[in-house]
Amino acid sequence: MAERGADVIVIGAGNAALCAALAAREQGAQVTVLERAPMAERGGNSAFTAGNIRTVFNGIEDIKALVPDLTADEIAITDFGTYTEDQFFDDMGRVTEYRTDPELCELLVKRSLPTMLWLRDKGVRFNPIWGNQAFKIDGRFKFWGGLVIQAWGGGPGLVEALNKIAEREGIRVMYETRALSLLNDDDGVKGVRVRQGRKTFDIAAKAVVVAAGGFEANPEMRTRYLGPGWDMAKVRGTRFNTGDGIRMALEAGARAYGNWSGCHAVGWDFNAPEFGDLDVGDNFQKHSYPWGIMVNATGRRFVDEGADFRNYTYAKYGRVILNQPGQMAWQVFDSKVFDRLRAEYRIKRVTKVRADTLPELAAKLEGVDAKVFLEEMAAYNAAVETNIPYDPNVKDGRGTRGLAVNKTNWANTIADPPFEAYQVTCGITFTFGGLKVAGDAQVIDTEEAPIPGLYAAGELVGGLFYFNYPGGSGLTSGAVFGKIAGTAAGRAAVGNT
Repeated sequence: MAERGADVIVIGAGNAALCAALAAREQGAQVTVLERAPMAERGGNSAFTAGNIRTVFNGIEDIKALVPDLTADEIAITDFGTYTEDQFFDDMGRVTEYRTDPELCELLVKRSLPTMLWLRDKGVRFNPIWGNQAFKIDGRFKFWGGLVIQAWGGGPGLVEALNKIAEREGIRVMYETRALSLLNDDDGVKGVRVRQGRKTFDIAAKAVVVAAGGFEANPEMRTRYLGPGWDMAKVRGTRFNTGDGIRMALEAGARAYGNWSGCHAVGWDFNAPEFGDLDVGDNFQKHSYPWGIMVNATGRRFVDEGADFRNYTYAKYGRVILNQPGQMAWQVFDSKVFDRLRAEYRIKRVTKVRADTLPELAAKLEGVDAKVFLEEMAAYNAAVETNIPYDPNVKDGRGTRGLAVNKTNWANTIADPPFEAYQVTCGITFTFGGLKVAGDAQVIDTEEAPIPGLYAAGELVGGLFYFNYPGGSGLTSGAVFGKIAGTAAGRAAVGNT
């Protein structure tokens, strides 16, 4: 069976894919989007995010350009600071241990703000991330960690906005349509073979953008590439990101690239379902660990919870938790910081215990050696440098001394009742390994030559992230490289080269 063709086919329907579709449409191309999921589950991992997007901004004028309805009163009580290109470059280098691909990194950083403004012009709305990224101290919010802006309505709001814009622009979306393979010959990629229901057919195209996510929802691929034990991880997002886009591009001769043994993985509720739940979204995550401590089944702390702002540690600590006995840990807090805990700690579906004394809490920590836990708490409390002021808006240097694993910042004693603890495991967000692309997002083959007609964007672009990533840069990457890929594919398809 044959299906009518398109100038550009985009495989996937998340942030990266829809940015590619919109950019290709700007070039005059007729665009068809293939979404494996049903309409109710559309949007890939983008629908499961908080919608936070890391972007360069040089001051309040850039923020006002992105959030034009920001009021004078809101500006007056907020210190947004700045996040310059140099700061973004420094963060990308530091967290990836300077392995990030220089060309890709430069595109990500330098095009972050222009791409955000492009989305704003298209009709996507943004707002500052008050609460999760700025604490109110002495009546004034101060943002930290370089992350200031999120999509209105979070990830679901972003997906909804992009789909409304795509519909307005006449972009066709085919739901429950799984891409099986690329149609390619010696002259390049000419379309996609798909399955819709029980029917398999081909759709011709002049260019194809692969933006179908990584392989995080595929336990076989996770175990093969990330290593033993990764089949035990929960999946934070969509069940549909099983590596199809990567596989079909490799079969067409694409070069594998990037950190194939690396991924974004976080602390995730221990009893969360196997895959993400759109009704809960990203609220199974538990990201307030810098204000408390984490212990494993032996009752011991195993990581520096205050090594850096959450933005720069949360994406790598999931792997650390997965490596603990039983693939789990407990996050422990006392009443001093309850008002600092993020909203995700107050949802109904949460694995939580509460107690008025530490011995009572120890007895409730399922799977934990209670005796050792109490010894660990006593040693930790005695080591806290209480003479140093606590300040959640800066790396305050309030740490511990003399422990096997010291805490570097935000060290408070766990001493003021009541006490709360939350059980977490590893939740994988997306994988870092993928395809090699050129500066125009055209996919490169194993001979280091571009594959005519094939472009890529989103999670399956390899080479940007290694070991870790700066929070919010995943959606930025999707938007930036989605726009680049769509623009190049659209131009190639309609002859605007």
